[in-house]
Amino acid sequence: MPDFHPSHDERIDAYIHTSQQFAEPILRHCRALVHQACPEVEETIKWGMPHFMLNGEILCSMAAFKAHCAFVFWKAALMKDPALQQNAAEETAMGHLGKITHLKDLPSDEKMLAYLHEAVEINKKGIPLPKKSPASKKALTVPDDLKAALEQNPASLNTFEQFSYTHQKEYIEWITEAKTSATRTKRLHTAIAYMEAGKPRNWKYMKEWKNK
Repeated sequence: MPDFHPSHDERIDAYIHTSQQFAEPILRHCRALVHQACPEVEETIKWGMPHFMLNGEILCSMAAFKAHCAFVFWKAALMKDPALQQNAAEETAMGHLGKITHLKDLPSDEKMLAYLHEAVEINKKGIPLPKKSPASKKALTVPDDLKAALEQNPASLNTFEQFSYTHQKEYIEWITEAKTSATRTKRLHTAIAYMEAGKPRNWKYMKEWKNK
């Protein structure tokens, strides 16, 4: 699919160009599908990541990280696919399509376009997302090694306690999802250092931290 479109935002061009090599074809393909499904969509950058707007609301967004890409349907909770609804409810950092490391990890173009058309209809009808109840969030369990490390570093502990539910969850998942003890230890040390500086897990991709 051609990469050029008259409504392309040059900031997203730059975002894609500076992403990891594996991510470029994924982001370009997702972007092209969004424009194919919704020619009137408007592009912008929010929170340091590419977003696609329709009727003044976010339609969807995408992001590239060090080892994977993520794609988010802003109103996935209202869409028909149970998997999208579940991922939206869990506020997963992997996006609503899971970790995307290759084009083959994406749903088929036909399925992606169906998702996008459904998302477009929801936006055009102005259907609001249901309000979330704080009580509905699953209680977070801080692993013992993270808890011990935080207790030894008052600055990091204060940052962690001040973090939102989502930021706390991102650190906990990052550490507990490590495949080896060596990786877990390395992530734990990095997490403590980041939090000592007041940084959330994904600070590198946030505009307010990029410029520091």
